[in-house]
Amino acid sequence: MNRTMEEFKKIVDAEAYFQFFNLGYDQHFVNVNRLHILKKFSQFMYEIDQEYPNLSDLEKLEKYSTALQQAYRVFMESTPHEQKLFKVFNDKPKNVVTLTDIISD
Repeated sequence: MNRTMEEFKKIVDAEAYFQFFNLGYDQHFVNVNRLHILKKFSQFMYEIDQEYPNLSDLEKLEKYSTALQQAYRVFMESTPHEQKLFKVFNDKPKNVVTLTDIISD
């Protein structure tokens, strides 16, 4: 891999990450799951940075490449709703009464 961390830090869209790491991807799938893939990738990168603070740039980029592949695969095998990455999936509506709230023993 001849890429640098400086080049990596300039990337602004999902497709560019896949191209940077020379990874294949389905354009339609990325279009539908873009934000979710990027959010999960960001979480994986944070974990890498926390767990391996002394990696060289090359080692870090190799782990980031694997992390992007994992983030992509997560949404091939799961749904955004199941992953609940964004606040909207975790908030409970304030004006809704569920059946479990009204059923008594």
